[in-house]
Amino acid sequence: MPQQVPPAEPELAGVRNFRDVGGLPTVDGRLVRYGRLFRSGHLAHATPEDTAFLTSLGLHTVFDFRNAADQKLDGLDVELVGVRNVNIPLTDPADGTEFWKMVRHGDLDQLRSILADGKGVARMSASYRSIILDRTAEHRQVLHALAEESLPALMHCAAGKDRAGLSIAVALLAVGVERDAIEADYLKSNDPHRRYLVRRGDPSPEGTSPEVLELLAPLFDARAAYLETAFTTMEETWGSVDRYLADGLGLTDEARERLRARLVDEG
Repeated sequence: MPQQVPPAEPELAGVRNFRDVGGLPTVDGRLVRYGRLFRSGHLAHATPEDTAFLTSLGLHTVFDFRNAADQKLDGLDVELVGVRNVNIPLTDPADGTEFWKMVRHGDLDQLRSILADGKGVARMSASYRSIILDRTAEHRQVLHALAEESLPALMHCAAGKDRAGLSIAVALLAVGVERDAIEADYLKSNDPHRRYLVRRGDPSPEGTSPEVLELLAPLFDARAAYLETAFTTMEETWGSVDRYLADGLGLTDEARERLRARLVDEG
């Protein structure tokens, strides 16, 4: 097998959680190619230096999975010359608006009411399950675009953890990447320099106390159990991951082979 040399990971000042998913192993002993598929948080705060680096990647498409409310909060992505921007919201702008307002501005008692006693974890698990069940059309669009003409591509949401994480996981499953490797890449979003910067309306010690941060942790952590919920949902609903890809997302064997040819080395 030809040895792939991982590129040096850049230190981007205004873009969180950026990485190339190249180098991940497939079940048949091959590797995902470097320079083909990237993931990150939103690009709204990219500096000129960040923008120059992103432009140097030769991207064909940037997939933005944020909804209108996310874009209003953080801003629109910076313009990358010659790159196609595709916005495919994976959550409804109205879904959870009051919840997220409480997360950012609620006091300790309010946060306890919506997040304590496992409620935060349950909400995240339900979100992962819902995206797999209810966003098949959106994931179908992404996979077919990747199989046809959209690479190199970057996928992002707000933090680059949940919606982008699931979409990357689906694409990697489609080309046969080992589940353990998908999980390991997903969990990199917990690295301190990658984590989403939590915005709190009350930045005082009381508003960001250890208890507040502990209550918020399930929302901003990447947890293996969340990803496992997605995999289990595929298997329980469609019978297997392969049937999810074929029946749920309409990915034919031919399209899947085209995607493998574009994303995975020849072995």
